[in-house]
Amino acid sequence: MKTNITGKELLDLGYPEGKVIGIALETVEQYFESNDIDQTSRALKSVLLKPEDFVNDKQLSAIAQELLKPKDDVLPLRDTPDLYKVYGAEGIEQGAVKQIEMAMRLPVARAGALMPDAHQGYGLPIGGVLATENAVIPYGVGVDIGCRMCMTIYDIPESILSERKDDLKKMLIRNTKFGRATFSRPKDHEVLENPLFNEIKLIGGLKDKAASQIGSSGGGNHFVEFGITEIEDPDNEFKLPVGRYLALLSHSGSRGFGGAIAQHYTKLAMSKCKLPHEARHLAWLDLNTEEGQEYWLAMNLAGDYASACHHQIHERMAVGLRATPVAMVENHHNFAWKEKDHQGNEIIVHRKGATPAGKGVLGIIPGSMTAPGYIVRGKGEESSINSASHGAGRAMSRTQAKNTLDKQAVVKHIHAAGVEVIGSGIDEAPMAYKDIKQVMESQKDLVDVVGSFQPQIVRMCGDDKFQEVD
Repeated sequence: MKTNITGKELLDLGYPEGKVIGIALETVEQYFESNDIDQTSRALKSVLLKPEDFVNDKQLSAIAQELLKPKDDVLPLRDTPDLYKVYGAEGIEQGAVKQIEMAMRLPVARAGALMPDAHQGYGLPIGGVLATENAVIPYGVGVDIGCRMCMTIYDIPESILSERKDDLKKMLIRNTKFGRATFSRPKDHEVLENPLFNEIKLIGGLKDKAASQIGSSGGGNHFVEFGITEIEDPDNEFKLPVGRYLALLSHSGSRGFGGAIAQHYTKLAMSKCKLPHEARHLAWLDLNTEEGQEYWLAMNLAGDYASACHHQIHERMAVGLRATPVAMVENHHNFAWKEKDHQGNEIIVHRKGATPAGKGVLGIIPGSMTAPGYIVRGKGEESSINSASHGAGRAMSRTQAKNTLDKQAVVKHIHAAGVEVIGSGIDEAPMAYKDIKQVMESQKDLVDVVGSFQPQIVRMCGDDKFQEVD
């Protein structure tokens, strides 16, 4: 039985319209005799992502050669990348460097920077910052639009973490949902009454999904955790005495709502903005167009939705603790902002896995499930485009971590750190991440440290058992 891959499915995979669709269908008909659609899709996706690797492949060469042919309607890139700044270069993989250099060849690029936690992604690298002129790049924002950090600090002694540990663990399990899990009775929120749900067809079609997932968190590296915040700066904006406090820290984004927005407008950008194949994920939408304005509105709504999800998580915990937070700090790190450059010109600043660090701006930079995170105050460094890292950054890919790390060694490490983990997987092990202290040292010119956060009870995606590593 032959595969039944269709032209529409090829477009869904990311194939451009045109002759290559026909060539791909002929290739499938000729070489892929089994009914293993997943295998066929993987092969077609592989050649699409790196056609240069398949030029001499017996089965896929025709597709590869067509993808690599120069197209008349393709927008040219600059011959060489504009200058950009790198922080912590010794810890950044070459793939991320190549991606920022590709971005700096775009005709709309005005400035760029790589944060010390940078690693390879799609389009703009994670940890990449890119300023453009009047253009927004959906993959420069990222798939998880508005992914953010949120911390609440309580005037509760840290001893609660040992005295009421079981209560706090149960509180995390009852009041958080991860991945595909949602609350049986989600809370309402004013963000769901935004008029865009009635004005933009795509947004309207996603309202039920947004309503069902509100207050929950994604999978992967998203978490909700209790820990100890130590305020170190006596002149802190919270007006808190220097000392140690109970705190709750969460990390998540805009769930399936933001993901659907990202997918739709990325395809739209790639159809409108034809770039050379190797740069296709950097396709942009002009903000003077209807499509560009529509994405901008949708992106901002997704950011507001992500914030609402965090606030509901923290509200549930405050009720469980029977306490009112004395401070809250939060920030996006997958977003685009309208800002001014040093000459006063408006620029669109994409921070894909990067924390806003304008002068006096507060943010949170987490470590890992056993390493400290930091409350920071931006210094407004121009060369970083007012940005800092969004975390420690991965030292290993998820696949590499799963294939190389020993589960028992990971569990031993977590126990030694005095941390308890509920859920998670080996791909989120602490040793899969860079050294947060080295990352902070690499960006000491970008932020001042206001305080630190040490995780104690970590809740991540997984089943509802008290476990260290799933």
